[in-house]
Amino acid sequence: MFSKILIANRGEIACRVAATARRLGVRTVAVFSDADAHARHVSLCDEAVRLGPAPARDSYLRGERIVEIARALGAEAIHPGYGFLSENEDFAAACAKAGIAFIGPPPAAIRAMGSKSEAKTLMEKAGVPLVPGYHGAAQDPALLQREADRIGYPVLIKASAGGGGKGMRVVRESGEFAAALASCRREAAASFGDERVLVEKYLERPRHIEIQVFCDAHGGAVYLFERDCSVQRRHQKVLEEAPAPGMTPQRRQAMGEAAVAAARAVGYVGAGTVEFIATSDINTSAGHFYFMEMNTRLQVEHPVTEMITGHDLVEWQLRVACGEALPATQEQLQIHGHAIEARIYAENPDKGFLPAIGRLSHMALPAAVEFQRNADGAAFHDPAPVRIDAGVRAGDAISPHYDPMIAKLIVWGATREQALARMRGALAETHIVGLANNVDFLGRLVANHSFAIAHLDTGLIERERAALFAPEDRLPNEFLALACARVLADEAAAVGADPWSGRNGWRLNGSYTRELTFKSERGVHDVRIEYARDGYHFDHGGLRTLLVIQPPPAGAAPSRLTLRLADRLLQADVVRAVDPVGDELHVFLDGRHCVLTRIDVIAHAGEADAVEGRLSAPMPGKVVAVHAARGARVARGAALLVMEAMKMEHTIVAPADGTVDEVLFGVGEQVAEGAALVQFTPAA
Repeated sequence: MFSKILIANRGEIACRVAATARRLGVRTVAVFSDADAHARHVSLCDEAVRLGPAPARDSYLRGERIVEIARALGAEAIHPGYGFLSENEDFAAACAKAGIAFIGPPPAAIRAMGSKSEAKTLMEKAGVPLVPGYHGAAQDPALLQREADRIGYPVLIKASAGGGGKGMRVVRESGEFAAALASCRREAAASFGDERVLVEKYLERPRHIEIQVFCDAHGGAVYLFERDCSVQRRHQKVLEEAPAPGMTPQRRQAMGEAAVAAARAVGYVGAGTVEFIATSDINTSAGHFYFMEMNTRLQVEHPVTEMITGHDLVEWQLRVACGEALPATQEQLQIHGHAIEARIYAENPDKGFLPAIGRLSHMALPAAVEFQRNADGAAFHDPAPVRIDAGVRAGDAISPHYDPMIAKLIVWGATREQALARMRGALAETHIVGLANNVDFLGRLVANHSFAIAHLDTGLIERERAALFAPEDRLPNEFLALACARVLADEAAAVGADPWSGRNGWRLNGSYTRELTFKSERGVHDVRIEYARDGYHFDHGGLRTLLVIQPPPAGAAPSRLTLRLADRLLQADVVRAVDPVGDELHVFLDGRHCVLTRIDVIAHAGEADAVEGRLSAPMPGKVVAVHAARGARVARGAALLVMEAMKMEHTIVAPADGTVDEVLFGVGEQVAEGAALVQFTPAA
């Protein structure tokens, strides 16, 4: 076994490789860009070296620099992870030239599978089934049009050097082909520097099934069964599971043997994935499967294979790369249970899955453990039900420079039904604040009836769009009650036990009513809260009932709230994200996430007046603190003064960058409704 390796990657895969290396006693070297100087993968490795600025071309794609670092620090091997240099034959060759083991296939195998057209020619010779199509070198548009007409529509135009859904178009009529071809070529040239394409028959409602293969340098080759990756959006995977639902042993063997034949055809060594597209009736004798491509690296979704086989695929990579034989034979490999993986991304599903950037101000994940390896040759015991592979922590930022993945959530169950139930529960416990993310969408997806009954194909998300993106007519009172409870609990905690110092509306006799106003995607919500002897009374949307906030249990997270609303006992996490320009309450209840922005009529009263150079008091009150002086240059959101009204304190903030011309009242002075508080000039 190697004594030291360099991990030429970042994020969750770098952390994943480091975990296996640590268990095996192998020292690790991390590399990082300026954007990743404090990243999780850097802290998990024994040594770390800066590569360069944030852009990948100036850091993680600098193959020569990475090899140089490995040699300087005495690393015997380089693990490329996936993406970046993992399928770069020149980098693999450079490692070999430097006397450093490349933990991946030989350069020749990468080259053979790097071109989809050339790979399919090789697969045809090896007897691997192919989708009817044209994979030739001639690229004349008229020829490609004739081939598409011969194949029959619909057809799929696909970039020969492509991946990730780029350079791909479905054409349903002959008259649409020329325009689609031109568009596909432009995208392929921009993404891969190669405008060559292939044309194939487009299968309606296909399943995407891939086989994990492993080969050693001694002629050994096995398949570690299949993964179903049919649930996709824009040709990119969202959910993966193993084994494929409904797969028969006979079909599994046929696909596995075809995948091994594909790997042997190119002299493969290491971990690889052979991807097939299959007809929706794949589980019947009438079904068909066809070679699509081979990924000459470890896949993002490899954890589901590890969970059902009990084998650590990264350990297998390390052992094969240092010359050992495969740790298990085909006969020793078995499937145990069912695993599902959900990719948690910083993206907005409601806006076409637009990637998001920002800081993870709050990230709470379900209880999980690292992958528990099965001892080779021993009976396989049930793994932990939840596993998380993450490259970020709370407080980290998702930058615009790299893939916006936050984490991979993997669950295992004895059956698919149990795995689904565990996934729903794990997603409900995944709470992220700070940027848009797809957790709520994933929750709806795994609860979708078509997915639950394994009615799978690559068009599932689009076909179920109406159900997956159904707008909610009204905001349930439970969410508003929890938001109010968070405000009330925070106020009570800030004041303590002395009622005379409270600013929460406490009265010696009688009751007191105040209004809390929130804004959500569904509009503005005015909630009346009555302070009475028996607690709070909640009044909104025709519901008037007692609201009782119960003490938190020992050891509960600060965001945890338990309250009784009418006859319901609610337990939820309510995270308050307060910044100089907003007060957001993130309510996580029963697997749903709702964002409510508290509207403070006093704090925001002056914003409309700013253009007139003044910030005014909307109601009578008293100034209790002044934070800005005449002539001060302040930023938008900076606290200017604090006034007290209705036993509550409210901070008046600068509505824009600018200059304080005059503070018109001092501490202790009473102000009348409409009085100008601050003269303010916005910056030009």
